Amino acid sequence: MAEKRFVYMDHAATTFTKPEVFEAMLPFLKEHFGNPSSLYSIGREGKEAVEAAREQLAKAQGANSEEIYFTSGGTESDNWAIKGTAFARRKRGKHIITTPIEHHAVLYPCEYLETQGFDVTYLPVDRYGLVDPAEVEAAIREDTILISVMYANNEIGTIEPISEIGEIAQEHEIPFHTDAVQVIGKIPLEMKKKERNVDMLSLSAHKFYGPKGIGALFLREGTEIDNYMHGGGQESKKRAGTENVAGIVGLGKAIELAAANIEEHDRKMRKMRDRLLAGLLEIPHCRLNGHPEKRLPDNINLSFEYIEGESLLLMLDEMGVCCSTGSACSSGSLDPSHVLRAIGLPPEIAQGTLRLTLGDENTEEDIDYVLEALPEIVEKLRAISPFYKPENICEK
Repeated sequence: MAEKRFVYMDHAATTFTKPEVFEAMLPFLKEHFGNPSSLYSIGREGKEAVEAAREQLAKAQGANSEEIYFTSGGTESDNWAIKGTAFARRKRGKHIITTPIEHHAVLYPCEYLETQGFDVTYLPVDRYGLVDPAEVEAAIREDTILISVMYANNEIGTIEPISEIGEIAQEHEIPFHTDAVQVIGKIPLEMKKKERNVDMLSLSAHKFYGPKGIGALFLREGTEIDNYMHGGGQESKKRAGTENVAGIVGLGKAIELAAANIEEHDRKMRKMRDRLLAGLLEIPHCRLNGHPEKRLPDNINLSFEYIEGESLLLMLDEMGVCCSTGSACSSGSLDPSHVLRAIGLPPEIAQGTLRLTLGDENTEEDIDYVLEALPEIVEKLRAISPFYKPENICEK
């Protein structure tokens, strides 16, 4: 076995803050600490920095700066989009369409709305986790007031047919929200392009090398939505509270860097992912989860039969490899992932699932290390598994 090294492959959970982002933030934690609502100079400096970051975010998304609203992260953005739209439009109807593979930041608000008299349709997905646009259209009713489908799944990496779904929503004059937390910095977004047809889009800075605790909601001009918080006039009076200036500056810098480097990043991730995936699929009795082609360039989600993902995770951690059994937000649960259940994966296979997500600082040496370490760990765990027999067969 090669000498132990530290390998971080859980970038879907969070990323490090890039030095350029930290340097951009630092002055607003020290000398430029003024409240952006104040009229004196250090307050105005904060206000100007907030608006400059808003422009950076709008430019990266092909949007207008007036359509960008800062939040505390993806969870808040999703909650605002779902509940804000539902309550603003409840006189028109109480029907919402979504999917069972959404992040809990979408599913839990939908479950809450069901306790408030709303009706939610959870569309099925196929074995790859894809939503059929025809089923979206078939589910639309006269009282449908919102459609929410994630851009790409955080666990299995499948990229959804957002353009087609958005076109259907637009034709029926129904607001369309997408959770794009996992795609920023990986897939180019042009919100002005007609084919996108997205009215609301959620994002979070810490997923693309920015700080934690800051995100944004793209809200297309004219989209009807309730205010998220009341108290002050910040964010065009829609989201009260003194701005997190340093975080906003960090978000702006992070998305600027991500947008400038997106093609190179995509090529690097795909090359490393494909090499790592090819090597890992040589391990007997494993399978790839998610679409083999329509998937995020950094995502690998594999299920290994006859062993538990938690054991894999702990032994990899001993080897210095950081990865995940699924979503970071549900890592404390021993139940099979709701995403894996939705794509029809049997519980006995789902429990042996591992997610590896690559990032900017991963190297070919990291790939070599994981390709050496993981097969050995799988072999050790299977050797002590009461369910494993060498003649067992599992489809790859």
